[in-house]
Amino acid sequence: MSKLFIASEVFHGVGTLEELKNIKGQKAVLVTGGSSMKKSGALDKAVSYLNEAGIETKVFEGVEEDPSSATCLKGAEVMKAFQPDWIVGIGGCSAIDAAKMMWVFYEYPDADFDAMTKPFSVPTLRTKAKFVAIPSTSGTGTETTGLAVITDREKGVKYPIVSYELTPDIAIVDGEICSTMPAHVTSNTGLDALTHCVEAYVSNIDDNYADALSKGGLEIVFNNLKEAVTNPDNLKARQNMHDASFMGGLAFNNAWLGIVHSLSHQVGALYGIPHGASNAIFLPNVIRFNSKASNRFPDLAKIIGKETAEDLAVAVETLRADVNNQGTIKEFGISQEDWDKNLDYIANNAFLDPCTGFNPRKPTVEELKDIYNACYNGEIVNF
Repeated sequence: MSKLFIASEVFHGVGTLEELKNIKGQKAVLVTGGSSMKKSGALDKAVSYLNEAGIETKVFEGVEEDPSSATCLKGAEVMKAFQPDWIVGIGGCSAIDAAKMMWVFYEYPDADFDAMTKPFSVPTLRTKAKFVAIPSTSGTGTETTGLAVITDREKGVKYPIVSYELTPDIAIVDGEICSTMPAHVTSNTGLDALTHCVEAYVSNIDDNYADALSKGGLEIVFNNLKEAVTNPDNLKARQNMHDASFMGGLAFNNAWLGIVHSLSHQVGALYGIPHGASNAIFLPNVIRFNSKASNRFPDLAKIIGKETAEDLAVAVETLRADVNNQGTIKEFGISQEDWDKNLDYIANNAFLDPCTGFNPRKPTVEELKDIYNACYNGEIVNF
């Protein structure tokens, strides 16, 4: 038997933020990042709609990129004092992921973060609050996933906290909210959504629903990402990318991901490379690596008028260039000396990452190092 895991209610389309008016409750804490949601007016609108529903609100601002466990504990303290029955993550994936972990620590103040880094170890939630996710970026699909990526600053490691308990109760996928997203963020997050579609489709979990969502999301990204980057005021392209992000998230929430994410988590934590950018660098070579064990890549290639796994890898490289994304890790200013010094560390952490277990081809640490080195230099990996 299989089960489809999805947010209980999903509202999608331009203007659906207004659905907050219909929520029933007493108090809500809104968790957001820097100032973008405030500047765009989306945060004030959300507060206004909740107030209109008779819900008292409190805002927790300042979630950093790659949120830390310390920030999550700080937010949980605010929640413990305010006692909300709704938690609303609004903004980029960092804000929503942090809000998810704040939710855990709010309901379980003594929860052990290290223990929860083991997949499916989050305790049962919703004893105190339910969760609304309102993304402002079109990439992670966190609004429908049981995943929160949290960074341990002391260890320099990103931990994907995996549990279906973290799947939001309500997802609001409103393309208007991301209309002020800068071009480079649109590019990075869109390539992240593409990676989710590819990795979910070829994962070692066989799921018809995930397959259909992966294919559909991939087609939308190839048809709309360049337009969304080039013409940011095109709300149709914005909404299409927002929908593709959700579809990719829903796909991998049921089939999970692979070593593109295992590799990316490490360079994000250690070097601060944006997640979508590193995914786009690793994805073509991982397609080549995995094509030796999976015959599914031609299915995806055919969707965009191509034939082979190599065609798909090249198409990803072409799209990456078309939306002005970097093609190598060294372009982020990482010296060869620094790279070589940390290579064993990041490769071992990538090998132990939960996503590695869902990859269609089981890699060795040495093979992960080979992929890392090829992508550092912008070379094609051969296996």
